[in-house]
Amino acid sequence: MTAYTLKSALLSGLVAATSLMASTALAQEYQWTFQTSAQAGDNFFPIEEAWADRVKELSDGRIEITVVPVGTVVAHNETLDAVGAGILQGHITDPSYFSGKDPAFAMLGNLVGAWSAPEQMFDYMENGGGKALFNELVNPYGLQFLGASATGVEAFLSTKPLYGVDDLKGIKMRAPEGMVQEVFAAAGASPVNLPGSEVYTALEKGVIDAADYTVFSTNHAQGMHEFAKYPLYPGFHSMPVIDVSLNKAIYDGLPEDLQTILNESVSVFAEDMITQLDEQNEAAVAEAQADPEITVIDWSDEERAKFRGIAKSQWAKWADRSEMAGKAYESVTAYLTDKGLLAE
Repeated sequence: MTAYTLKSALLSGLVAATSLMASTALAQEYQWTFQTSAQAGDNFFPIEEAWADRVKELSDGRIEITVVPVGTVVAHNETLDAVGAGILQGHITDPSYFSGKDPAFAMLGNLVGAWSAPEQMFDYMENGGGKALFNELVNPYGLQFLGASATGVEAFLSTKPLYGVDDLKGIKMRAPEGMVQEVFAAAGASPVNLPGSEVYTALEKGVIDAADYTVFSTNHAQGMHEFAKYPLYPGFHSMPVIDVSLNKAIYDGLPEDLQTILNESVSVFAEDMITQLDEQNEAAVAEAQADPEITVIDWSDEERAKFRGIAKSQWAKWADRSEMAGKAYESVTAYLTDKGLLAE
């Protein structure tokens, strides 16, 4: 073999090796866009971006996720179809937006009255069958459910002291349409439709006595305590799930180690979100408790169980609306009963 031939052979081998390395690297690079239901200015949007950064780090750069705010690619209630179609690769959102497709999305997304703490919902998802059930719901739409997070149990605003279920009777309150209104009506309250932007003014003018709005720190920062001097914290009624899902075809094609990284990363993401938002809530609660004109009320376990019992009657009605809603009802009520969280 001449020096030229040897050099040519070595060059060919190098080109082949380089091509193989490039091909391998290409096969291990995943660049995805996840749309969130959060706005860029929301306090939990940076936490979602930090999750994407963590996935990149844990995967040694093999997965790169760009998180974009609500409405960037599609409307907030269109991400389910967009992820399934591959327009987006994933979403971080409230599943309740898709309850028009199946009432089970409302039941698994925000089962009113079910959870008194995020840890209860996380345990249900991981150990009570919730994750498998959620995948049974979303797989037909072309999604793989990676896990759940939450912003925490929402506080409850009130201009009157409410120490238990009986005190809700006759209370005129703001609540979103759907299951939330139905549950509060069953508890004896008089729910009305109001956009969130009108809650402050409605409390100020006495149009409403109370409101289901959002987490304590946000309520306090917006000055709701000027009129609603009897906030309930921790809340007893609403804790929306944050669904983190990926296109199923993409997920199924991933190496097992990357699937594991994605699934486990959501648990850390959930812990980060709860920890950071809890710190903000605790600071706001401390400030409120230092004000002699504000009384922060915490319902007893017995009163929370009573409210769940009332909510359960409405869950049962929703359970009849689809097969998956029925499965969700049976699954969650079995878990709550087993844990002693639901009144018999």
